[in-house]
Amino acid sequence: SKTISLLESLEKPVEITVFFQPGNVLYDDIHNLLREYQFHCPRLNIQWVDPDRDIAQTEELAVKYQVTDPNVVVFDCGGRSKYVRIDEIAVIDASSGIERIRSFKGELAFSSAIQGVVQDVVPKVYFLTGHGERDITSFDRRTGFSGAAQLIARDNIEVKPLLLSAEKQIPADCAVLIVAGVSQSMSKAEADLISVWLRRSGRLMVLADAGQTSGLEKMLQEWGVLLRNDVVIDPDRTLTGREVFASAYNRHPITAKLGTTAAIFHLPRSVELDYTQPKTASADRPQVTQLALSSKNSWAETQPDQVPAKFDKGTDDLAGPVSLAVAVEKGDTAGLLDMQIRPSRMVVFGDSGFVSNSGLTGGDTSLFMSSLNWLLNREELMAIPPKVV
Repeated sequence: SKTISLLESLEKPVEITVFFQPGNVLYDDIHNLLREYQFHCPRLNIQWVDPDRDIAQTEELAVKYQVTDPNVVVFDCGGRSKYVRIDEIAVIDASSGIERIRSFKGELAFSSAIQGVVQDVVPKVYFLTGHGERDITSFDRRTGFSGAAQLIARDNIEVKPLLLSAEKQIPADCAVLIVAGVSQSMSKAEADLISVWLRRSGRLMVLADAGQTSGLEKMLQEWGVLLRNDVVIDPDRTLTGREVFASAYNRHPITAKLGTTAAIFHLPRSVELDYTQPKTASADRPQVTQLALSSKNSWAETQPDQVPAKFDKGTDDLAGPVSLAVAVEKGDTAGLLDMQIRPSRMVVFGDSGFVSNSGLTGGDTSLFMSSLNWLLNREELMAIPPKVV
């Protein structure tokens, strides 16, 4: 009923381009679902493109929509487009050697995409610059963030850089500010600008690498978040010892659709709750939720040069499971009568490498974009449950 109501309310045509190989396990289900959409709404124009046979058309549309994956569905309305990947359409189990659909999320993904592209207001996400942060124009595989910028732009979101020392303020149209991989500490004046803006219903994402000081540490502590000077080591969830495969998530809107999909953090630092902060009235106290956790046999190592690395009791080493990311919300007035105050929100990761051009695997992409959508209030565009096959 939610989808039908959405389709009946459409006033503009929506172009849907399906880049799918006919032999794909989802091909028939997507074809049948889109026929149902078209039955309820003649304003949907659907074009099927076989990446293996329609070479010229594929190349032309791939450039137009920045498509890099073979099996995706692109929604376009008036130049605003949304890119839906195969992992957003279904959960596929290939453990037996044969691909089987465990649950089908096509209606949720397609309806959310349609609702996203028909909205006239395009949110703007700013990346802070001037302190050695990750560069959204760099294509370097290890350090660049061009892939992340492209990923955000595909979701009908405008991406812009922000040099705070020159602007002297955070732009009024800033929907989310991202501080990614700072390598030089910002000034107190800049940190204060961010702090004041965040308190005024701002939305902030911080990706803080181990061994680096950003200048935001004091502000984060005031919000109940502690960035420790350590490196998380997890012998149970690693291949080389330098990364942590995180697939243990706490319940939160960000993690609700991740399941056991693993995000890969590279030499992450711990991001813990700061229990030393005084407890204020519940309405004014930041609500901090640990999002991603390492295994119980992991630890946060405060002497990373120690060989071999080991957990030392009686030191500042922190026993696992260790928190690698947190979400913070303050000022939520849901349930209070006559209150329409937008809450402040923040997500803090103990690593920025998982969003670099060499990162952005399936789990990394899902966790990053789910966090961004929560900050943008897009986490539940369409509350449609997946269909069990």
